[in-house]
Amino acid sequence: MSPYNNAARLNPSNHPLQEGGSGLRTIVVGAGSAGTALVRDLDRTPDFGLLPVGLLDDDPLKAGQLVSGAPVLGTLAELTGLAVEHRAQVVVLAIPGLAHQRVRQLATAAAAAGASVRYLPSFLAALRREVVGSDLRSLDVNRLIGRHEVHVASSDVRAVIEGRRVLVTGAGGSIGSELCRQLHAFGPAELYMLDHDESNLHRLQLDIWGEALLTDDALVIADIRDRPRIQQIFRDLKPEVVFHAAAHKHLPLLERHPSEAVKSNVLGTDNLVEAALATGVERFVLISTDKAADPTSVLGASKRLAELIVQANARDARNLGTGVFSAVRFGNVLGSRGSLLSVLAEQLRSGGPVTVTHPDVTRFFMTIEEAVGLVLEAGRMAHGGEVFVLDMGEPVRIVDLVHNFARQVQLEAEEVEIRYTGLRAGEKLNEALFSEGEERLPTAHARIYATVADSSAGPEDLAGGLTGLYQAAAGNSDAEVRRRLAELLPGYRTPEAQPVPALSAPYPDGF
Repeated sequence: MSPYNNAARLNPSNHPLQEGGSGLRTIVVGAGSAGTALVRDLDRTPDFGLLPVGLLDDDPLKAGQLVSGAPVLGTLAELTGLAVEHRAQVVVLAIPGLAHQRVRQLATAAAAAGASVRYLPSFLAALRREVVGSDLRSLDVNRLIGRHEVHVASSDVRAVIEGRRVLVTGAGGSIGSELCRQLHAFGPAELYMLDHDESNLHRLQLDIWGEALLTDDALVIADIRDRPRIQQIFRDLKPEVVFHAAAHKHLPLLERHPSEAVKSNVLGTDNLVEAALATGVERFVLISTDKAADPTSVLGASKRLAELIVQANARDARNLGTGVFSAVRFGNVLGSRGSLLSVLAEQLRSGGPVTVTHPDVTRFFMTIEEAVGLVLEAGRMAHGGEVFVLDMGEPVRIVDLVHNFARQVQLEAEEVEIRYTGLRAGEKLNEALFSEGEERLPTAHARIYATVADSSAGPEDLAGGLTGLYQAAAGNSDAEVRRRLAELLPGYRTPEAQPVPALSAPYPDGF
């Protein structure tokens, strides 16, 4: 058994630096003299804004020890997992003289967990002077999105959450888990966390409450495809606010398995909306994707149908004077599990090459904090039927993001090999936030826009069309699923995979 196993279970909220402290949750890599001095200095200068929650070190003799009041959580190899587990927002590399290759590996490991990285210049060792906060230099992952991060959620969100029974589907995922953490801080009467993966739920409860006895009603194991089970949960728990994050989201996989996309993304949403209407849910927010705008993929089509289900039922709910149903569209979320950033970090850590579909491909990007803030604000602002979208500025060229990331983890241009693989079936060269027929409307938030379905949105017989679609998916008839998706969404067509175009000269790499 590793000597760090027990240390990793330490609750960082118990150590002295956490008492009444505030600042960005920070893991310090290195429990030697530099790391020890750094933790001490950060304790003395809280205005610097970093709050150590623990350290990492490969010396087994330091396992479980407190270093300047902070626990040694584990080894350097465990950085990504421990950064996620302890919700680290910043990782400081405090081992002066660390080999360049090792610095690169640690920086990419931290970035894969969605944490920004700061490091101590190696010349500190030569100068032989004590480490102080001003020696820190920042590696800002947020620069990758090509704009300033938007602080979306307002304090007014508390009025929607406090004292209410709140249910989150897909709670164990990257977005769902961060959503649960922030919801917990708003004081709901109950926070129900639903997922089909019991291990994810166990980790989430341990993270939020510091223990995971698995003996209360907060954790709900269920599959959103199972209509009777979902109806039972809503009858028993009577949630008042629902955030629906559960979904299949990997575009190439869903192109190969369209029946599975329909079962989870469309039927699962339908089941939840039906149960919400039947039990008087006050607010329901669906998490969608920018790929639902003029969809060209099974993922986008399935999410567009989920939006239409929410919008159709929002009209019914308004007429009955019951709940408020709305949706939000995300761009690519940096730091989420399986996102471009995590794949990029792993490819760089292993020495490459980095794979990019096309030299000119662009995407909209947002941070996990922005994504969760958008969901919370949508829950507050919605009147029913809206699809909310964050103003994410200009789309970012993937090649530029790769190079920006590489520079920040101290890689030279010649160290980054990019291999272009060609657009896969269903992929767009450039995404859009709104469909051509949708009107972009301002909201009470300066950086959030909305579109509202008119009476002609969607097919005339949505319910009848969905019945046929569900039957095709239940029979795993992928060809029939595609045909029915096209019937329900006129204009939807999955483009074939496109090879990389021949380049007359080496593509400019932006370094």
